[in-house]
Amino acid sequence: MNVTVKLFAQARDLAGTSQANLSLNEEQSVKEMLASLIDKYPALSQIQGNLLVAVNNEYVSSESLIPANAEIACFPPVSGG
Repeated sequence: MNVTVKLFAQARDLAGTSQANLSLNEEQSVKEMLASLIDKYPALSQIQGNLLVAVNNEYVSSESLIPANAEIACFPPVSGG
């Protein structure tokens, strides 16, 4: 399946794009999706341990499966006051 991953903040800056198109297998986990994303944009490896992932507007764990037609967003934690 083809998915679009929206990238925000430092993830966008490191990848040099605001969205990435990936081809994933059915029932692929978030962890596997992140590995594919980093293969495509190696600079993201600098922040891979800090990336948050949302699927269909909900934060998910690395073991969560990505459903077909999912909306995926990837960004580093946000801090501030």
